[in-house]
Amino acid sequence: MKLKRLFSKISPYHNRGMNPKGFHTSQIKYYILLLPLVFFMLLPIVFIFSHAFKPPDELFAYPPRFFVTNPTFKNFTDLFSKMSTSGIPVSRYLFNSIAITAVTVAASIVVSSTAAYSLSKKRFKLKKALFAINTVALMFVPIAVTIPRFLIIERLSLLDSFLVHILPGLAMPVGLFLIKQFIDGIPNEVVEAAQIDGATDLLIYWRIIVPMIKPAIATIAILTFQASWNNADTSAMYINNESLRSFAFYLSTLTSSTAGANAVAGQGIAAAASLIMFLPNLLIFIFLQSQVMSTMSHSGLK
Repeated sequence: MKLKRLFSKISPYHNRGMNPKGFHTSQIKYYILLLPLVFFMLLPIVFIFSHAFKPPDELFAYPPRFFVTNPTFKNFTDLFSKMSTSGIPVSRYLFNSIAITAVTVAASIVVSSTAAYSLSKKRFKLKKALFAINTVALMFVPIAVTIPRFLIIERLSLLDSFLVHILPGLAMPVGLFLIKQFIDGIPNEVVEAAQIDGATDLLIYWRIIVPMIKPAIATIAILTFQASWNNADTSAMYINNESLRSFAFYLSTLTSSTAGANAVAGQGIAAAASLIMFLPNLLIFIFLQSQVMSTMSHSGLK
């Protein structure tokens, strides 16, 4: 059997979707049930946008107002004005965050997917034990590993280096778990047929596994992006060189320092900064949300 013919056989497993392609009257009951939930879950997003454009009197109004009545851009002008007084250009912090996020997302996808492929389709000792350890790691809260992580980073001489932003992000148990469960759904016969035809592990991974796990990869990309883009703790705990710190850390220190000097201006700047940090997360989720739904429908304990 030719490899090209084999690759054509994976099409029934590729891009399997759960969403209906058209509207039917039988779906009305689901809309009645789900629309109130959708409205309720949209409220935090609406509040972030509304809060960023509130003038000072509405920010401190009592009782608090959910929607803005007199929108203004003053919060953003105050934020940009404060940025202009920074000793290090804001573009440096922004470049750091973009570079850190891009590298972390790409590296995390490669590490998680290759490890998941090995745990799912390869045979070796301690395979089940390694996956069990990864599953246990899902239960850890970040604060529980703060001290061990610091000791490891210090031992590896990663303090005050660009790599300290990236390497901890590669250890993503949820990414390995989701992709491994997704790969488990791929028939072993497909991989075995490719091996009989002489395909190497790298070719099987790149030509068969990766195209079939794109939804899971998209999900991991979103999770890693959010964790990396919003990460200010690494800059606070492991970085002393200001030029290596992230945009999230810069905005957090900017809003806190302003709030200490002027509580009114600090609240407005914090609201505008929150919207700026939130927008990339929203956009990438909107762009990849269909892939996330497919991952959720095909992942789970197997």
